[in-house]
Amino acid sequence: MNFRPRHRDEPEINLIPFIDVLLVVLIFLMLSTTYSKFTELELTLPVADAELQRDRPKEIIVAVASDGRYAVNKQALDDRTMEAVASALSGAAAAGKDSVVIISADATAPHQSVVTVMEAARRAGLSQITFATQKSAGSR
Repeated sequence: MNFRPRHRDEPEINLIPFIDVLLVVLIFLMLSTTYSKFTELELTLPVADAELQRDRPKEIIVAVASDGRYAVNKQALDDRTMEAVASALSGAAAAGKDSVVIISADATAPHQSVVTVMEAARRAGLSQITFATQKSAGSR
């Protein structure tokens, strides 16, 4: 019987795989980090004096009510057809083809009513269309 104590080799911790994993994680973090300094854009916005531009002969304001009724430059239309809206737009276009159609639709107005105004403007030869909005109560 051999009662002599055996010399056991002490277990060694191999650090090379550990260092490799840490370097991969470090490279991943460096590449995926976003820097706010590079994502910011410094903009200088143009300034306009809105009080000076009150006379707008090129604008045609078309109001669309929540039930689909139309008004062109505050003149209510009795007929809701596309042809009636197109003829009203043609009559209100003081600047001709350079007139801008501003669609001021109620938030609950049917989508089809707004599309009808857009199609009527196209038929009247008016290609500049924009939409009127208002500020929300939360933004000032």
